[in-house]
Amino acid sequence: MRLIRNKRITYGWLILTMLIAILTLRLAWVQLVMKHQRVPGSRHTMVEASLIQRERGIVLDSGRGQFTDRNGKPLTGKLVWTVVLFPVSEKELKDSHNQLVQLARILGTNKDRLVQTWGKLKEPKLWHGENTVIPRTLTKAQIQQIQELELPKLKVLPYEQRYGNRQSGMQWLGFVSGQRKENLFFRDYPEVTGTSGLEKTMDSLIRGEGPTIVYFPVNSTNEVIQDIKPMVKAPDNPYYPLRVSTTIDIDIQKGIEAITEKAGMKEGAVVVLDAHNADIVSMVSRPFYNPEQIHPKDGQWENRALKAATPGSIFKIVTASAILEHDLSSPEEHFHCDGEYGKFGLSCWKEGGHGTIGLREGFAESCNVVFATLAERLSAQQIADAASALGFGQTVGWRSQEFLGLRSFVPLDHEEKGTVFSDSVDASDAGVRVQTSIGQRDAAVSPLQAANAIVTLLHGGVKTKPRILQQIRYANGQLLQDTHPLKERKSAQGISRETSSILLEWMEDVVQEGTGSSLKNRKWTLAGKSGTAQVTVKGRPRNNQWFVGYGPVEKPRYAVAVLVENRSPSSSNQATEIFGQVSDFLASVESPSGSGSA
Repeated sequence: MRLIRNKRITYGWLILTMLIAILTLRLAWVQLVMKHQRVPGSRHTMVEASLIQRERGIVLDSGRGQFTDRNGKPLTGKLVWTVVLFPVSEKELKDSHNQLVQLARILGTNKDRLVQTWGKLKEPKLWHGENTVIPRTLTKAQIQQIQELELPKLKVLPYEQRYGNRQSGMQWLGFVSGQRKENLFFRDYPEVTGTSGLEKTMDSLIRGEGPTIVYFPVNSTNEVIQDIKPMVKAPDNPYYPLRVSTTIDIDIQKGIEAITEKAGMKEGAVVVLDAHNADIVSMVSRPFYNPEQIHPKDGQWENRALKAATPGSIFKIVTASAILEHDLSSPEEHFHCDGEYGKFGLSCWKEGGHGTIGLREGFAESCNVVFATLAERLSAQQIADAASALGFGQTVGWRSQEFLGLRSFVPLDHEEKGTVFSDSVDASDAGVRVQTSIGQRDAAVSPLQAANAIVTLLHGGVKTKPRILQQIRYANGQLLQDTHPLKERKSAQGISRETSSILLEWMEDVVQEGTGSSLKNRKWTLAGKSGTAQVTVKGRPRNNQWFVGYGPVEKPRYAVAVLVENRSPSSSNQATEIFGQVSDFLASVESPSGSGSA
């Protein structure tokens, strides 16, 4: 019996020893191997996850690359200070009555709303002001006043405000999607990606190395442990996040936005290009959008400067260039306009007509009869070639076949090609050619293309490629990549320097004695072409109103395209008026005295 009992004891110790050995190996496995493995569905390792269970963190900086204008002024990533409220008990709120009254006043709210919001918290929360989607920004004086209240369950922290809560016409910048760091207190930082504009086209380059997060230790009831200091975790890389310099001048951008707002412009776009190199100085799209409050179905995030619209008479620049290139008319030829063309259902915009009129005067007066007559002499190919030479029917924005490892890099998001002739029509039909020649039928042009066509003419017919990116730098200021303005080689189907010069002179006539004569007394001497296109919107007849041109004539500095969409057919050309106001504004920017010297 004793032998059996000794054997049982021996077996018991053996089993216990084996269990201890297995447990030891398991602990070693966890310490040496498992702690480096990621938790399924998380970016954290097991050890990190165990720590995070006892922490709550708020993002101070997303780590995403930032954008600036051409002068280095920030377009994104403003650092501001705000309040973070931590869970608090009902008793603590009652005991802090006087401090809460003062805090409510500082935060621009009332005590009852503050208490109601604060008392319901289960996790820390950034304080938002009344009816706003972003946290309330504090001034230095407000920060000091809050700190003097000595409320232990309240912290004042800095955070990166990417856009600011304002409406703008900067759809080219775009917005990001995903969980917004401003609204949530994170255990695990969510993925935020660019969804439109430069935020989308440059997303893979500007995601950075990760966020900067301040972590607060909490107890089992989710209350911050006051005796333990918070810890800040951030990527340790001097090169990231990247800094992207655009060609935009933010002061000009905001100035033109204000002009369109004051004018009551509801739909359309204004594009300003540098006449020297076609850089995009400003690109305003209406209606405005707020990148903090995106409603996809509303379509306000769409950049109308890149969307093709029926061009109306600005397309006569194309028709005139084709006529000049193929010598299909001469200064001696005259036409008779009595207001009706007599076929294709076409009439002139001027009731009773222009009478006897030449080609140059017909351009200045935008006579439909003159251009319909000449369009019948042109082939569809000749019209298409002239349009292509000016950048119509194709994307014109700067792009690169390979850029920092990205293939077919296209910075301008959703730029439309537009059309000259639809694939579904017979372009050899005279009626199709006539309607197209005056910018109707299937012709469609974007404001960016229209402004770029002017720059092309200013460069003697050499087609330019509008650029919105200037350079990309590392976080330490070191240059990563420079971009350079691009011009296309002139082709056999291009527009000659002589034709370009003639068209520019004719555009001066438009302002001096034609449809743009209301622009004669502006700060700069201007030149351009007006246009009114008949369209149908929700079954109703409406107009697209255009004016494209440049200034000052003596030394061109800017090319400008204005499109006002969905206007009443009986309304005056608002685009011409806005073009004049924009030109005056640009003149004041170039010369504070307003003399208009470039």
